[in-house]
Amino acid sequence: MSAAVFLVEDDAAVRDSLRLLLEITGFKPHVFGTAEEFLSALPSPALGCLIADVRLPGLSGLELHCELKRRGVGLPVIFITGHADVPMAIAALRQGALDFLEKPIDDRALLVSIRTALARDRPNPEPDGEIAARLQRVTAREREVLELVVAGYSSRAIAERLGNSVRTVENHRASIMEKMQATSTAQLIRLVLSVDPTMGLGSR
Repeated sequence: MSAAVFLVEDDAAVRDSLRLLLEITGFKPHVFGTAEEFLSALPSPALGCLIADVRLPGLSGLELHCELKRRGVGLPVIFITGHADVPMAIAALRQGALDFLEKPIDDRALLVSIRTALARDRPNPEPDGEIAARLQRVTAREREVLELVVAGYSSRAIAERLGNSVRTVENHRASIMEKMQATSTAQLIRLVLSVDPTMGLGSR
């Protein structure tokens, strides 16, 4: 049985747009509007990857992920989320999701995540020691910002908590991204959690 790309998204416009993207890039998507529909049609064994909205009617994306784990289904999961749901997506990363992407979805970033998921393992995984060394280059003030980023706060919310301007926070975030060699917030959070799973937990 060949690997499949399963998509669970309740917004018809987003669902159709992503289905078209997947089809024109050579994938054969299996598309569902709810988690329950997906679970009812889930093949055994399930091979491939799952793209799911964090917020769904009925079972949420997080609850779907938990149910798959309970059933012993090891599909790599990529969550898509609105900005307000980023803390939920970060919780999903802590539960073992592969990635999360904010709407509007960047087509290229999604395709990279799908190909990584279908490869099952991340290509050329970085050793924890190297990631920890990068984290040590983060200044004390940048670490304060990083803690709040990993907790799911926006730059504006971080600025309010730390008494900084949004521009100052954005500058700190840019420096952190450079030092951690991350190209997206999701990648940054994955890197940090790989060496410090408790990062951000005390900031909510």
